[in-house]
Amino acid sequence: MHLNRRVFIGSTGAFLAAVASGGLATAAGKRAIARVIIDNDFAGDPDGLFQLAHHLLSPSATIPLVVSSHLPVKFGGPASATAGAAKAQELMEVMNLAQRPPILAGAELPIASRSDWKPSPASAAIVREAMREDADEPLFYAAGASLTELALAWLAEPKIGRRLKLVWIGGREHPGFAYPPPGPDEAEFNFSVDTLAARIVFNESDIEIWQVPRDVYRQVLFSLAELNELAAVSPLVGHLKRELDNMADALAKIPGFPTPPSSEVYVLGDSPLVTLTALMTPIQPDPASSRYILKPTPRLAVDGHYEENPGGRPMRVYRTVDSTLTIRDMVAKFKAMGPTV
Repeated sequence: MHLNRRVFIGSTGAFLAAVASGGLATAAGKRAIARVIIDNDFAGDPDGLFQLAHHLLSPSATIPLVVSSHLPVKFGGPASATAGAAKAQELMEVMNLAQRPPILAGAELPIASRSDWKPSPASAAIVREAMREDADEPLFYAAGASLTELALAWLAEPKIGRRLKLVWIGGREHPGFAYPPPGPDEAEFNFSVDTLAARIVFNESDIEIWQVPRDVYRQVLFSLAELNELAAVSPLVGHLKRELDNMADALAKIPGFPTPPSSEVYVLGDSPLVTLTALMTPIQPDPASSRYILKPTPRLAVDGHYEENPGGRPMRVYRTVDSTLTIRDMVAKFKAMGPTV
């Protein structure tokens, strides 16, 4: 379609006025830019709660479902998915939202084997949402934890593979692009929580993957000085800071867990889920300020290393995420909630 200059300028002016008067998703009857199923281990590192709060305050994304995933038993106990669902519910109560998406706890353990699995209530809900015929917005599965629930959903109904995109915070560095972090060469955490689930999604499914590997999600650093400043005036941020303090206390009680050195930053490693699914350009929607490469989806080995797969479906591997946009948008939305929530 050809756009002449006058029509373009007029429509752009109306668009900017709509943005100024109340946001993209609701302005002038505009539909949301995406539907986003959120899946995170909310009983673990509170970066998932920061991400959830930020997503819930982003009107361009519709959140039909929140899934609470399990942690390793040694970190989260035998019911970490249930505990995480309670934390997500508590956060929504603190935020006092008029509309709250349903929260479902996923399986409490990793998938036992390729032949020994059963759907969970959460994975059944994922299938229902993916198979809807009455929604036009693209569906993203924003996962900041293991891939247990998505793998279970795909095993139950493989047709969902072509109906959603996975944005995953997880996986180790890709050779030739980055080095592992200092210290022992360990498997990336989210992969290690359920190695079989990750291998099912990468090696067997046809799900399009947008991956934010470890070297990239570690780039999103938030100043603790700014966090403390915000926590003093915002009940929401005060709640999130308490969750962060509680996590530090809990880690200190785990036998053999190394005491981390003093630091002045917090890694908001799950926040790229917001960047890549909500902070998109309005025309030709895409998270255009973040950089990625396209490559055939590799196979995942048991230890999490990548095995080249030239015939694999295309995937995005993000090389940078726009941390400045992400953090400024989060802080502005948290501040906009005011001193009382």
